[in-house]
Amino acid sequence: MPQPTLRIATRGSALAIWQASHVSGLINTAVPGLNIEVVVVETQGDKDLETPISELGGKGIFAKEVQLAVLEGRADIAVHSAKDLPAIPIDGLHLAAITERGDPRDALVGATLGSMEPGATVATGSKRRRVQLSAIRPDLNFIDLRGNIASRLSKVPDGGAVVMAAVALRRLQLADHLSEVLSVDEVVPQVGQAALAVECRTEDEPLVNALKLIEDPGSRRCVDAERAFLAELGGDCTLPVGAHGVLLDSIGEGDGSGQGVRLSAILANGETASAHIARARQVGDDPVALGKSVARDLRVAIDG
Repeated sequence: MPQPTLRIATRGSALAIWQASHVSGLINTAVPGLNIEVVVVETQGDKDLETPISELGGKGIFAKEVQLAVLEGRADIAVHSAKDLPAIPIDGLHLAAITERGDPRDALVGATLGSMEPGATVATGSKRRRVQLSAIRPDLNFIDLRGNIASRLSKVPDGGAVVMAAVALRRLQLADHLSEVLSVDEVVPQVGQAALAVECRTEDEPLVNALKLIEDPGSRRCVDAERAFLAELGGDCTLPVGAHGVLLDSIGEGDGSGQGVRLSAILANGETASAHIARARQVGDDPVALGKSVARDLRVAIDG
């Protein structure tokens, strides 16, 4: 009797294939006996490597086509970098699992923040990274950056740096390129950074239940808080925004239950050194309520 096949939709980059393979391994451990097939989908963000992400339509450009493959039945689940997944859910799809999160910090490749000369160039396509680094080093020059990991590594400016997610280099065995890993207090990460999100059709109840077996509850609570924060700001906020959730147990607080989350977040009204960056940090037991509360506080701080 043939074994059942589970089809995983993913982007085709080296990092996306690593992510699909990682989730495949988790599923094979939790539910032995499945054949797993990877369905590679080319997204709008993969086709256009020149236009800034904000002009293409925001982070959803890396997820929509992958989600459509599941909705149309060409795949059974979708695996995303959680940071690429819009915070507003898609009708018909269920965010079934967040797997154990990796290192959420941003990193510099090329030179360290302290070693760059005044006027040195930093390449990044992220408004969030640009505004926070500008606040630390207003003398730096920033240029846009798009492309896959290999392409970005080839574009390190002389005497300057490119900004990347530390976890991406570690997952591809490229950690030797890291020049400096920035603390989450220096540069608050992107919502969902370093977490993997697994979606399936809402109506597929057996699969919804099976995917619960690969979820990391602590990572899910933190990412839920971050995504609720972004959703309250509009789902794909075009302003520079970042949020980072941490379980209270992992920071030496709380009663050992691991239910509380500390959410740190920023919202800026621009992306240059002169921009106003509002910061907030709150603790709560309900991730969604916590995220919404932090977003409301920051909106008031920015709008005055």
